[in-house]
Amino acid sequence: MTAVLRAEGLGKKYGSRWALSDCDLDVPDGHVAGLVGPNGAGKTTLLNLAVGQLTPTAGHIRVLGERPGSGPAQLAKVGFVAQDTPTYPGLTIAEHLRLGARLNPGWDDALARDRIARLGLDPGRKAGRLSGGQRAQLALTLGIAKRPRLLVLDEPVAALDPLARREFLQGLMEAAAEHQLSVLLSSHLVSDLERVCDYLVVLVDSRVRVAGEVDHLLATHHRLTGPRRDPGRLPSDQHLVTASHTERQSTFVVRTEAAIHDPAWTVTRLNLEDLVLAYMDQRTETRRPTLEVQR
Repeated sequence: MTAVLRAEGLGKKYGSRWALSDCDLDVPDGHVAGLVGPNGAGKTTLLNLAVGQLTPTAGHIRVLGERPGSGPAQLAKVGFVAQDTPTYPGLTIAEHLRLGARLNPGWDDALARDRIARLGLDPGRKAGRLSGGQRAQLALTLGIAKRPRLLVLDEPVAALDPLARREFLQGLMEAAAEHQLSVLLSSHLVSDLERVCDYLVVLVDSRVRVAGEVDHLLATHHRLTGPRRDPGRLPSDQHLVTASHTERQSTFVVRTEAAIHDPAWTVTRLNLEDLVLAYMDQRTETRRPTLEVQR
């Protein structure tokens, strides 16, 4: 597997607080990878490390086989759309494209102008007069026209209305397919990731909890519901993700490659939101007292 991003023991510390710690991660080439987690989980820190805007406190990170920001050639391979899809309010769309051409040696001007025309945007219009969705599309155009191998986007649609979000994500999917881009996209909106991502990374409390191809993750995670049971009695090939109990019933989310044959369990599949929430719930599970099971 060729990794567009590889992290080993990666950590970033601000003062006494670790914003990211013990991060081991391989994001494979050719995927649209979604990075999801609660606010403060370390998503933006990881992305800023990936594009070379931060340097690690601990561990190592390689993007496209090189240290992020190691030189002009490496920087040219990575496109970045930061939070709030930043543009310059006083510059026109055409001026943004000219700036992109001056700053990026691999700039594809025909691609940029064609995309602006297909979006129905007036090149003479200033960015400050565009809607939020239009500014996001302009920022995406700048990222794509750079002709990167990896496009990194940090919460690009968080402030957009549902229609603008859908149009932005549709444009992202089309660009990834047409130009064979690898994409790393962070969001706290699981429904958006479900539309576009085929690879998932869940980051909670500054650590990677799970990562893998979406189809495989959904196929290997199950909800088990049945008579109350001590989690320690689960088979060794069933990795417990989270557990909840009532007086008579237990509900577990487990990860396993094997079939589940125990007739005591009602087994149901998880959707992507269920899976993400199960790993996020580990924050509280690890702080709860062990429950005694009455036999």
